[in-house]
Amino acid sequence: MGLTITPGRLRAMTTKSPGGPTTTASATDSRAGRRPDPVGVAGTGAWVVLPTYDEAENLPGIAAAILEALPGATLLVVDDASPDGTGDLADGLAATDPRVRVHHRAGKQGLGRAYLDGFRVALEGGAANVIQMDADWSHDPAVLPALLGPIARDEADLVIGSRYTRGGRVEDWGLGRRLISRGGSLFARIVLGLRPFDLTGGFKAWRAATLGAIPFEGIHAGGYVFQIEMTHRASRAGARVAEVPITFRDRRVGRSKMSRRIIAEALLVVIRLRAEELLARLRGRRAA
Repeated sequence: MGLTITPGRLRAMTTKSPGGPTTTASATDSRAGRRPDPVGVAGTGAWVVLPTYDEAENLPGIAAAILEALPGATLLVVDDASPDGTGDLADGLAATDPRVRVHHRAGKQGLGRAYLDGFRVALEGGAANVIQMDADWSHDPAVLPALLGPIARDEADLVIGSRYTRGGRVEDWGLGRRLISRGGSLFARIVLGLRPFDLTGGFKAWRAATLGAIPFEGIHAGGYVFQIEMTHRASRAGARVAEVPITFRDRRVGRSKMSRRIIAEALLVVIRLRAEELLARLRGRRAA
C-alpha cells in the first residue's frame, strides 16, 4: 500500500537533501554562509516508527515528547484506520510540522505488520537509524537519546529498552502480567539461546543497515512473537545486541491490546523457530 502524502509530509520531502536527512538552517547560519551541523541535533537521521490504533488521546502529547527528545528525528505515525480519528489527527500534526509523516493502512492487521510497513517506509526514506515504540506512554520518550547511544558509539546494532536488565523495572502491572511477560522472555531466551533479558518488549533502536538486512517475509505479526522473532533474526545474522534499562509504565489511556491468543502464539512460534533450526542443522550434517 502506498504512502499517503499529507501537506506536512510533502514539505518534509522537498526539504530533504539528496542522500541525507532533513536539516533546517537558522537565519544566523544562512547569513554567515555556514552549513548547519547535523551531528549537533539529537536524533538526526533517525526515524521513530509509531504504530497507532485508537490513540487520539495519546498522540498529540507523545508526538510532542518524542520530537522534544529527538528534535532532529523524523516521526512516522503508522495508523490502522483508527475509528477514533487518530489518522486524521496525525495528518493535522504533519501539516504543521515537517518532521511528522503519516502512513495510512486500510485497517487493523496486527502490530508486527504495522511495524514492518513502517520499517519499509523509514528505510526507503533514507533513515540511518530506526526506533520502534508504542504510542501509549508505556515507553518514555525521554529515554530515546540513551537508546540511540550504543549505536552512535558503534557498540551495538540493535538496542533494546529493557525492563529486565539491571536498572530496569515495571510499574502498574499486577503479578499475573508480570509473570507472563518475564516468563515469556525467559522461555524464549532459553529455547532460542539468546542473550538479551527482555525479548518481548517493543522499545528498540535499530541500525538501519542491520534492520534492512533482515528478510521481512514470514515474520509473524503478533505483538510478543514479533518482538522475539525480530531479535532472534538479528542475533542469528550476527548483530550486536545491547540493552538499556527502562522503567515501563502501563498505558495511561485506553485498554491493553494483549490477549491470551497472542501469548500462546508466541510460545508456539518460539518452539517452531528452534525446531526449524535443529532440523536445518540435521539436514546439513546429513548432506555433509
